[in-house]
Amino acid sequence: MSKIPYPKNLISFADQITLLKQRGLSFGDESKALHLLQNISYYRLSGYWYPLLADKQNHIFKPGSTFEAAYSIYKFDSELRKLISAELEKIEVAVRTQIAYLLSSQYNGYWFTDASLFNNPAHHAQMVDKIDVEYQRSDEEFVTAFKAKYSNHFPPSWMTLEITSFGTLSILYSNLVPGRAKRNIAAYFGLADTVFASWLHSIVYIRNICAHHCRLWNRTLSIRPLMPRSPRKPFVSLSASGTQQVYFILSMIVYLLNIINPNHSFVVRFKDLLSRYPSIDVRAMGFPANWKNEDIWK
Repeated sequence: MSKIPYPKNLISFADQITLLKQRGLSFGDESKALHLLQNISYYRLSGYWYPLLADKQNHIFKPGSTFEAAYSIYKFDSELRKLISAELEKIEVAVRTQIAYLLSSQYNGYWFTDASLFNNPAHHAQMVDKIDVEYQRSDEEFVTAFKAKYSNHFPPSWMTLEITSFGTLSILYSNLVPGRAKRNIAAYFGLADTVFASWLHSIVYIRNICAHHCRLWNRTLSIRPLMPRSPRKPFVSLSASGTQQVYFILSMIVYLLNIINPNHSFVVRFKDLLSRYPSIDVRAMGFPANWKNEDIWK
């Protein structure tokens, strides 16, 4: 199919409100809506009023649709991403710790430079180059002190992985040759190594969504984390197709937190968030009707 030039021109903030009203969206406070459009943007908010459309091709709203309803979903999504981001940090720190500790214990502190430990030498070389770039540009005090005192090109992994991106760490783990160390890392988190690798990839993906303030609440993920067959702790019952929904990602986070910090309050805080936004339809996030009966969500 031949491509065509993008046909739409920028319209003023006031005209954006006029256009939305023509399409059937009502406003409780137009001055506030104008302020929000000036500071959030029509395009970003459009992802949140999309579910309110009766005719999605012609952008005609369902009767009774309000700007305030769409903005409420936007606020919920923002709070959800903030809630998730705080927990992902804890998971990432734990993963860094276990990977550095277990691989250094089995091999040595410089295991990440040994190409023989990885499936794909070309990918490994790219990752080492990427780590080097991250290391050379780091202004962490421990990096500066190491460079000043030692002749090694890199510090050992328990130091180097602290300045390595989590995306790089995920790829390093995925590229490790199958073996005891790789299995032991995953086993610490109660998972098989193939499942754990897919979860790390998913965490990187979700982390990027949160970091870039992208819509999450009703998103169908472009990646598919694996469903664990025999997890160490209780997990959800779900078909494989459901792993691309936000419900699975949230359940994955709860599962990992149950291992890392059994006294966490994520479930309580998530339920509190839902109570503050009663209009949110959790089915849009892939939540089944009986989700509160799952042991992991009690």
